[in-house]
Amino acid sequence: MQISSESVKVGHPDIVADMIAANIIAAILDREHKKGMTLDTMPHCGIEVFLGKGLCVVGGEVSTRAWIDLDKCVRETVLSLGYNDSAVGLNGNSLGVLNAIIPQSPDINMGTRADAGKYKEIGAGDQGIMYGYACDDTPELLPLTYVLVNRMMRAFENCGDPVFAPDGKGQVSVEYDDRTRKPLRLVKVLMSNAIDYRYAKGREKEHCALEERARKIAFASLKGCVDKKTEFLFNPTGEWKAVNSCSAADSGVTGRKLVVQCYGGFPGAQMGGGAVVNKSPEKVDCSAAFGSRYVAKNIVAAGLAKKCSVQLAYAIGIACPFSIYVDTFGTGKIPDKKLEKVVAKLFDLTPKGMIERFDLLNSAIYRRIPRTLFMDDYPWEKTDMVAALRKEAKQK
Repeated sequence: MQISSESVKVGHPDIVADMIAANIIAAILDREHKKGMTLDTMPHCGIEVFLGKGLCVVGGEVSTRAWIDLDKCVRETVLSLGYNDSAVGLNGNSLGVLNAIIPQSPDINMGTRADAGKYKEIGAGDQGIMYGYACDDTPELLPLTYVLVNRMMRAFENCGDPVFAPDGKGQVSVEYDDRTRKPLRLVKVLMSNAIDYRYAKGREKEHCALEERARKIAFASLKGCVDKKTEFLFNPTGEWKAVNSCSAADSGVTGRKLVVQCYGGFPGAQMGGGAVVNKSPEKVDCSAAFGSRYVAKNIVAAGLAKKCSVQLAYAIGIACPFSIYVDTFGTGKIPDKKLEKVVAKLFDLTPKGMIERFDLLNSAIYRRIPRTLFMDDYPWEKTDMVAALRKEAKQK
């Protein structure tokens, strides 16, 4: 059987929208830290961004003591991603920016404020169900398809070849053993990337020449997994001009690449909640997406299961999870119900607990997460609960 995962470059219009939202929150956090921010006075943000041809609309709700130059923040974000000329589909210098942000609803605010809220603690910013996933396919404890396609995206982002414009997306297909469900070989690689023909000369303008350059970048990033039979497809329609890329050809919207960011659509790795990177961390769409991954990864790292899915559910204004569900797909060393009790005992999965453990008021983290939620040195990627899990599991 073959399983595929997809991902996109940071220049994809939906991720540009995510980057704008995350950078706005980061800028607010920077200002709030200068004012002596605490958990009681942290900002509450839910930013939505629509990116159309020549226009950026920023909406949502914000509760903060800080003022930021929104127009400047949007433009600097877009320019930092390489969008400085209409020849590549978007120009941060001439982009129209519309501010439609409103104050946070007081009904929501009273459930999430530790100093003035109903329960005098940071309650969940909304109800919702989030999933975390881990498996032993890779050292990262992530599905191989997800790891490979994201490696390829980062390789194209960092290749330094200007002929490959910022907008692009990829996909990989891996053959798995029908019985063991373990990966066997990389079967197909697909890369679609907008081409900036200002940097292509002579024969380099031909599709076959560009495909060969793309193949070298892709296969170098997938070294050790590619074999002689691995197929490579590049811009399957035969043409993708950079002038017709990003928001010149397709709108960008926050949260629309959630499947890509959360495990790449891998079977068994469910997706719940809403968008992650455009919210402050009292909103469990954000913090519990990391918390559930942290729990699942530590369970697999502890050898208590070969793969694991963790569901966390929350009620608005209530700090503790509404429910905790663990599924080890029949690979668990102890029953899943016992694992759920272990998780409830060992992990602080309240918004406050996750904010503190994962350093989620750190603006630098917000500036990174739209690229990848996992596969990095984030605090929620640590496996520092392995010993505690093993000890508690033995007692069960």
